Amino acid sequence: MTIEEKARQLDLYSGALALFDNYSDETHAAPEARFLAERAKASWGNLGVGAVHDIYPTAEQSNALQQWVIAHSRFGIPALFIEEGLHGFNTGTVFPTPVALAATWNRDISQQTGEAIATEARSTGVGMILAPVLDLAREPRWGRVEEDFGEDPYLTGQLGLAYVRGAHGQSLNSNTSLVAEPKHFVGHGSPEGGTNTSPLHMGERELRMVMLRGFEPAFREGHAMAALAAYHEIDGLPITADPFLLKDVLREEWGFKGFVLSDLGAIRRLYDVHHVAPTPKATACLAIHSGVDMQFYDFDHEIFEKALIECVHESTLPLADLNRAVGAVLRVKFMLGLFDHPFVDTSLTRSVTRSTRHLAISLQSARQAMTLLRNENGLLPLSRSLKRVAVIGPNGHVARYGDYENESNGLHVSIFDGIRSLVPHAAVTFNDGKDVAAAVAAAQGAEVTVLGLGEWQGISGEGFDRSNLDLPSNQEQLLEAVVATGKPVVLVLENGRPLSINWASKHVPAILEAWYPGEYGGQAVAETLFGENDPAGRLPITFPKSTGQLPDYYNADPSRVQKYVDDDGKPLFSFGYGLSYTSFRYDHLVVRNLPGNKGGIEVAVDVTNSGQRNGDEVAQLYIREDVGSVETPKRSLQGFARIHLQPGETRTVTFHVARDQLAVWAPDRRWAVEPGSYTVWTGGSSEASLRTQFRLDQ
Repeated sequence: MTIEEKARQLDLYSGALALFDNYSDETHAAPEARFLAERAKASWGNLGVGAVHDIYPTAEQSNALQQWVIAHSRFGIPALFIEEGLHGFNTGTVFPTPVALAATWNRDISQQTGEAIATEARSTGVGMILAPVLDLAREPRWGRVEEDFGEDPYLTGQLGLAYVRGAHGQSLNSNTSLVAEPKHFVGHGSPEGGTNTSPLHMGERELRMVMLRGFEPAFREGHAMAALAAYHEIDGLPITADPFLLKDVLREEWGFKGFVLSDLGAIRRLYDVHHVAPTPKATACLAIHSGVDMQFYDFDHEIFEKALIECVHESTLPLADLNRAVGAVLRVKFMLGLFDHPFVDTSLTRSVTRSTRHLAISLQSARQAMTLLRNENGLLPLSRSLKRVAVIGPNGHVARYGDYENESNGLHVSIFDGIRSLVPHAAVTFNDGKDVAAAVAAAQGAEVTVLGLGEWQGISGEGFDRSNLDLPSNQEQLLEAVVATGKPVVLVLENGRPLSINWASKHVPAILEAWYPGEYGGQAVAETLFGENDPAGRLPITFPKSTGQLPDYYNADPSRVQKYVDDDGKPLFSFGYGLSYTSFRYDHLVVRNLPGNKGGIEVAVDVTNSGQRNGDEVAQLYIREDVGSVETPKRSLQGFARIHLQPGETRTVTFHVARDQLAVWAPDRRWAVEPGSYTVWTGGSSEASLRTQFRLDQ
């Protein structure tokens, strides 16, 4: 390949507006749009193209474009179609947002979700999706918390691994699988001040022991073949200019063989935001030299490609770096089977998109995400014999999907829809709550009020960071006024981040956290409120009482002081917390050391359903090194299992903890599993109290 051909493979092009005669919006070609070969010729000539984004093509459209690209590339190199697929692809099945998926604490549901999204996307010719998000959500003011799997590296790592495995299937060379791209590598979820793309302040030890551990399983065990390099900087060094992360850790330590795509504009920021490169040319070459393999609309294509060509000729960009990047992109295309099978069966989309199986996964995920935060005096479940139910609030009669989804897609079942369908004999009324007096009147006329409060696109999502975590607009006033009626009130939250619902936590008898639960969200909420579904979601992120407590995550170091003159420092709701309609007891905690240097430990505990109803429990395992060479968290999640138990049933849950899970980044900058005493806790949240100790030998 010529240097010009190589440079072209490292460039991502936009497609909807540039290559088709009609479009739904600037990122979507209209379904009936025709591919315009003359525009492709003007843009690409005979050099081919690396990848194309923002088309969301039909199979016919991707085939037409692919046929042209192959015919107009000297080596017949196919294009790679890349699109978003965070919790649903285009107009296909709408799944719960990732923070809701995390609330299921269910690896199987995560894998099934990844598989379903991949199947629907690949049927259109798309070979890569920009998901999952494996940032740790440790700054809840950040608008993109909803895209994450929560605050914990182990939970994030396990659910991310499952998602990647689902998307990849048995082989990438399949019409039902594609490349999942973990993002935003790395540390993007804890920005300074909670504002998107702001710096992360962290040393190497914490970076390795916390942030990178959320990503590592997806790459080492899941063999993810792409990574998205984030916008921000760590200790003054932007990610897209950091060879330590992109070369040393990702490639050398983890064995990554895929390609690194910069996030949109992340390379350009080296020049006009971070100011670590003097010219666009120097910027482009710095990024490739540092380990980035493809730009994402950063610079004009001619500027970017010309920069790489000139830098190679001037020996300011080693040819080995250019070849590394091109080799990675081509490797992914080969693994996807694009050279042998570049076209897709145009009948496949109709058979897989919004299939019965995929819709069932979305509903089951929503059901398992339902997290009961409060249930005083057993108000829930509600009786199905109720005659008058008022649904009140801005989230009561709309399906909240969260960012990276269009709320016109799918079935958009609202809370109101779900309740009316489940109790058809009852008079179910709706009031949006804008007029508080009218809402109070509606509540007074009902036997029970369901308040649908929380957030929505525009105050939650990418670029929508908040300075406080209170209920937005007039919702606090509405909440307190409705509760003052004295009628039973159930608060249902649909939101993308933890909210500081202090007053509600003391005065509202029942609170259900639903997050953004997908197109079947209203059905899952209604089934939970009326006892058809036992709530067994658990919080993947801590709920602070106020922004003044931030940062507030369960696995802080012991030296973190969490007490103020005006606040006891305790969170509103802890990581891993969630109630059930039944109760569970933990007994007989036993730890056994496994043989060999890599044996690790086996932890067993008996879990009993001590209540009167069937239910799911999420058994959680936490471990702490009692004395070590570096300070370690108070406790860290090292295992979890979601199990179903009948009343009175006992099951022994066994956790296998690999030895390297207990490793620390020691003062001499190496991983070490240190001998000594460790404490183990098991239970239903991060505040589990059943404990024992074990020792590790050298």
